[in-house]
Amino acid sequence: MPSETTSSFQALGRLLRYAKGYRRRIIAATTCSVINKLFDIAPEILIGIAIDVVVNQERSFVAQLGFTSPKEQIFILAVLTFFIWAGESIFQYLYMILWRNLAQRLQADMRQDAYEHVQKLDMAFFESRSSGDLVAVMNDDVNQLERFLDGGANDLIQVFVTVVAVGGVFFLLSPLIALFAFTPIPLIIWGAFFFQRKAGPLYNDVREKVGSLSSRLSNNIGGMATIKSFTAELREAERLRVTSEDYVEANRKAIAISSAFIPVIRMAILLGFLATFVIGGFMALEGTLNIGAYGVLVFLTQRLLWPLTGLAQTIDLFERAMASTRRILDLLGLRITVPDEGLTALPERTPGHVTIERLNFTYPSSNEGLHGVSLEVAAGNTLALVGATGSGKSTLIKLLLRYYNPTEGRITIDGHAIDSLSMSSLRRAIGLVSQEVFLFEGSIRENIAYGRPDAPTEEILEAARVAEAWEFIERLPQGIDTLVGERGVRLSGGQRQRLSLARALLKNPAILVLDEATSAVDNETEAAIQRSLKKIGHGRTVIMIAHRLSTIVHADQIVVLEHGKVVEQGTHEELIAHDGFYASQWRVQTGQA
Repeated sequence: MPSETTSSFQALGRLLRYAKGYRRRIIAATTCSVINKLFDIAPEILIGIAIDVVVNQERSFVAQLGFTSPKEQIFILAVLTFFIWAGESIFQYLYMILWRNLAQRLQADMRQDAYEHVQKLDMAFFESRSSGDLVAVMNDDVNQLERFLDGGANDLIQVFVTVVAVGGVFFLLSPLIALFAFTPIPLIIWGAFFFQRKAGPLYNDVREKVGSLSSRLSNNIGGMATIKSFTAELREAERLRVTSEDYVEANRKAIAISSAFIPVIRMAILLGFLATFVIGGFMALEGTLNIGAYGVLVFLTQRLLWPLTGLAQTIDLFERAMASTRRILDLLGLRITVPDEGLTALPERTPGHVTIERLNFTYPSSNEGLHGVSLEVAAGNTLALVGATGSGKSTLIKLLLRYYNPTEGRITIDGHAIDSLSMSSLRRAIGLVSQEVFLFEGSIRENIAYGRPDAPTEEILEAARVAEAWEFIERLPQGIDTLVGERGVRLSGGQRQRLSLARALLKNPAILVLDEATSAVDNETEAAIQRSLKKIGHGRTVIMIAHRLSTIVHADQIVVLEHGKVVEQGTHEELIAHDGFYASQWRVQTGQA
């Protein structure tokens, strides 16, 4: 993974390349930070000049500018102080507004880009990554970057400006004192880089542990009914405790490194301050250094060195942010293996003739898939797919929907190869009713109209009636506006399945795909769904996957798959007469075996 080999500064470079559209905002915010820090340093210089005015009066530095009266000089310094403090306040307000708004805008856009990119990735990606880890990247990691931009970026810039500006004043007033005062700075910088190198891998580990923790919480909350049914609460609580402790331990190691930085820096700062204090004092006593200049140097030493104590927290924040940046940009950099490059669009009412030619596909993690499958489904006909678990039935549907690309062969709809069609055109032509119905949190109306959010109420109600869902909907307290809860938890399995049918019907696709749509419902619901299917399937191509053979006896064509190959094909009567796998399963299911 790139996140394991990319340094924090390389990650920063990647972030700046990603944020090139924000260049003007970054420059504006940086400029305000620089000006604010220059104004912030100026009062210490004015204090030294004021001491010079009080001590030397008509022979002071300000007197050489034409202001001979000491009172006039003090007044001028007071006016300058007012404008400097006002300028510092104004530019502090500006940099805070600019950096914080930049942080908000960048994190929102980055999260949106990451989500939109994830939507384009093939299903193999989602089968290999946990949803909790993805949520951690798009939420926790993006927020970590936001926290750095809110304050850490400004702090780094202002530390650099302080060193450069104060260093210039030091060397102007006394190169000797500057040499001693700046001696600790290389040690401080070396320490910063040393801790940065040590902390980088540790914070990578912290972010990985956050992903694992989020994944564990997401899985457990989603599977709470299963946890309760197996009385596994204590076991799951212990597993969460172990995962949480791993996160605590990863943070403990990172904190141990970052916490050691401040004491080391404090001692280095003390050396620089003592050098200025003692050497400058001796020089002032000997008359080789102006007293006002001595005051400037003492005050500026504090201004120079003490902010460096905060460098540890800033670098800590920087390392956390860069660890998060690596994860976000690694996600954004994942290659889209099923690109949406098709330019052709199917007509709004395409007939729905499906042809499958010598289709081959193998899952990367196993040898399962499809091997040389060729089929043809005439427009308006019904094809039923039968076979044991793992025979390739669902794989065929996934290839039709272009969740994956075949390694060989092709699928066409009305003569158009599906990889030449735009994804939106292809998937608009196909309505999927799955065994595992996913309902979104919201109302029944919103879920039925998911494929057509602007559908009129009359059409939504008609779809519910045809799907035989209206009978239970009208008994609910709020009717069609009843909230279904997360994943439709407030509805029964049969009710969710009927809503799924209504959703597909309202979409009005040319091809209807039923992936074991009746396998997990009771007999009454199955009968209702079968009645619905006769209405929904009229005049459109239907592809059914079924374990209950009684639901497919009227199919125009039944195909039996075994280990990814077509082993039997025909109508119900032809396959019974053939006396193969289908006939054997029919006898078992009808009690004739």
